[in-house]
Amino acid sequence: MVEISREDSRFIDGYEVADKLDESVNLAAIDWQDFENLIREIFAEEFNSIGGEVKITQASRDGGVDGIAFDPDPIRGGKIVIQAKRYTNVVGVSAVRDLYGTIINEGATKGILVTTSNYGNDAYKFAKGKPITLMNGANLLFLLEKHGHKAKIDLKEAKELNNQNNS
Repeated sequence: MVEISREDSRFIDGYEVADKLDESVNLAAIDWQDFENLIREIFAEEFNSIGGEVKITQASRDGGVDGIAFDPDPIRGGKIVIQAKRYTNVVGVSAVRDLYGTIINEGATKGILVTTSNYGNDAYKFAKGKPITLMNGANLLFLLEKHGHKAKIDLKEAKELNNQNNS
């Protein structure tokens, strides 16, 4: 039996975001800290039902980790690294490679990369056969709905908002 340490100086207190969501909220355009907290919150709802726990990490010097889930299942469980990418473009293979390095560096059993957009073929190819789950925007909306929350992902609208804010 492997004992997983749940102590980590990078852990911070999260805040609730999911209850403020409705069909009008574009996840691809919300504040990045709100997005990371939402991911922690929704994964907490998912893992709490099986006796697990999810922690969020500080924004800087987090070692490529946005959250860590502790799954007590003796077969599938362990330490799971969660990385959140609030992107409007396709996530490339480099982000998946980075996650894989983080999984190894953290001594985690698995990694989950969550994005508001989608992944390129090279990203899926790299992840194949590795302990990596790639969750795209549709998967994220499904997980939110599973736990009673609604939102939308409109990449075009988010890109337009980003362009307005950058000009």
